[in-house]
Amino acid sequence: MRRRSPRRLLGVLAAATVAFGLFSSAPAAGAADSASASAVSAPQTAAQPLSTGTPVVFVHGYTGSASNWVTAMSVFRLNGWDSSDLFAYEYDSYGDNVTNARGLASFVENVKARTGASKVAVVNHSMGGLVSQYYLKVLGGDASVSHLASIAGANHGTTYAGACLIYTTCQQMYPGSSFISQITAGDETPGSTRYATWYSACDGIIIPYTSTRLSGAMNNNVACQTHIGYLADTVVLGQIARFVAS
Repeated sequence: MRRRSPRRLLGVLAAATVAFGLFSSAPAAGAADSASASAVSAPQTAAQPLSTGTPVVFVHGYTGSASNWVTAMSVFRLNGWDSSDLFAYEYDSYGDNVTNARGLASFVENVKARTGASKVAVVNHSMGGLVSQYYLKVLGGDASVSHLASIAGANHGTTYAGACLIYTTCQQMYPGSSFISQITAGDETPGSTRYATWYSACDGIIIPYTSTRLSGAMNNNVACQTHIGYLADTVVLGQIARFVAS
């Protein structure tokens, strides 16, 4: 079988003009049943507005960019966020995730200074999970993050990274790397931050697909969604917005 070039494989991991995430169908159905029961018992009770004052920092995946989050930001705005509280962090996909995590730390501090908020929420996709986890766990970023939503995050690595091991970031993303060992040793969900992940057997890029799960997080097993498909589901993005607002 002809081997694909690293550049073509990188393009598979990039997403443009879409954004991410997913809840499994079973929890969603349960939430609907609960809402219906509440409506029956208290029909005069109005729905509570979402708490949308927390700034959100989106962290793209391998070879991604801020454009990956256009749809996500639109959905968050529809759920009550102001555009001035939505930010996309960009980093060097071919560099070093330690450097990328330090850049995220500086970015978050700038967001806090700009908005006056004491904490932000972080929403990541794919390799953005590694950048986020290093920031929260190793650099103490959990003190500045209220919620972490990891969408198909490569949190325990992916064997798919074997296609681009010429880059440091891919070496770090490979299962068993010293980088992975550092962010998964001990408590994977430190501090008072609320953690949630979304993963699917149909992912195709995160291998094994259960790599996204974090011990101590609310882990959502999606029936079937592709790695890039997460980034186009506006219904799911709305559910993630509600998680961040919780």
